[in-house]
Amino acid sequence: MKPTEVLTTEQRDAVLQRSDLKAWTAVMGAWMLTLTTLLLVGHFPGIATLALAWIVLPGRQLSLAVLMHEAGHGSLFKTRALNRWVGQWLCALPVLSDFDAYARGHRAHHRLAGTAEDPDLPNYHAYPISKASLKRKWFRDLTGQTGFKVLQALARGTASQMSRETPTSNRLVYRQVMVHGVFIGVLAALGIGWTWFVWVFTFLTSYMWVVRLRQLGEHAVVPDLYDPDVRANTRTVEAPIWQRFLVAPNNVNYHLEHHFMAGVPCYNLPKLRSLLKGQGLLDNVPSVAGYGQVLKMAVLR
Repeated sequence: MKPTEVLTTEQRDAVLQRSDLKAWTAVMGAWMLTLTTLLLVGHFPGIATLALAWIVLPGRQLSLAVLMHEAGHGSLFKTRALNRWVGQWLCALPVLSDFDAYARGHRAHHRLAGTAEDPDLPNYHAYPISKASLKRKWFRDLTGQTGFKVLQALARGTASQMSRETPTSNRLVYRQVMVHGVFIGVLAALGIGWTWFVWVFTFLTSYMWVVRLRQLGEHAVVPDLYDPDVRANTRTVEAPIWQRFLVAPNNVNYHLEHHFMAGVPCYNLPKLRSLLKGQGLLDNVPSVAGYGQVLKMAVLR
């Protein structure tokens, strides 16, 4: 199933239309919600506000990661320059990623999805798993063990690159330090500099759980992980609004549509889904209503 085979030129043009206003709204919305949450914690510190941050902030961190992903496809803003600059400085670096490295690796995932060569297969090919195994994964996520492994992997990769004294690796370290220095400076100017540690703690714990859930929703226990048809190897989760806010921001739950036509901006994916549904192209695709159902599918019975 190819876009040119099922959509008219006018339909393709409509869903491919990029909007700088919508892009800036998504980016600044993620940051405004982040700062609002940290302000609440900073001025009213306590178990309740810290718990709220631990639940709300992962979605904002994922939001930045999703927007980095969109910019990597060149689909967030109208211009390449804005996609690169915003994707790196406002989205990738704050969540300890790198725009160029991510974009290169992600292109391979799109090219090889539905095959045994998909580089992202280790994230989801083993499902379904036992309930005990899933609980162990959750425990590692929520206690920071997964997060520290991610940090160790990043540190090893950076050290390996820096040992070769490559200008790119050195620049990445400086940029990471610079961005988080500015972030701390902004928080300090607001009188809540210490809440940066809340951001980091969330990143190392509940964010890792949300990332795992997203991976499950996208490709785990699909009809056929090794079928090249996107309707078989990728899933869209028709989640309620509260789930989309907490664990699937920026329409990341519309993953089937994204793989079908990767150049479509995230803010146009619901429109693309409507077009595909209207032509009956999703009639035989299993419907998944929410991430609770995804978790049930991921566990052996």
